[in-house]
Amino acid sequence: MVPDNPERFDRVVCVLGREAISSGRHYWEVEVGGKTDWDLGVARQSINRKGKIEVTPSNGYWFLSLRDKNKYAFRTEPSIDVHLNLRPHKIGIFVDFEKGQVSFFNVDAKIHIYTFNDTFNECIYPFFSPCTNKSGKNEGPLTISPVNMMPE
Repeated sequence: MVPDNPERFDRVVCVLGREAISSGRHYWEVEVGGKTDWDLGVARQSINRKGKIEVTPSNGYWFLSLRDKNKYAFRTEPSIDVHLNLRPHKIGIFVDFEKGQVSFFNVDAKIHIYTFNDTFNECIYPFFSPCTNKSGKNEGPLTISPVNMMPE
């Protein structure tokens, strides 16, 4: 059993990156491979991490979700379902803190998927959830790679 602390999520399988984003432009890529479910994006420092969590921009979450191998959605209010013609194996995430933008890319196809436009009032962190294993149907890691170049 892992001891509880205020920074640990208690009911969902997710983590925040170690490095806070408080200014500038940042880009990283996540290899999702053949996973059937995942969540990727950013979350503000003060998010609720205990109990039932509503993952919306007004609650400090900006991310793309995959469910059941082909159901992509952005957790806005209401959610925005996204149809992707090409299943991505690598997702690029670009943050422009001053502009309040979080953009998502299909790296393999070099396609822009979506951009959130908002205002960040505090530090944000990269957000990752591999979701549950689903009895082996969703096994495999999320592989995170920082990238020194900006997307085109």
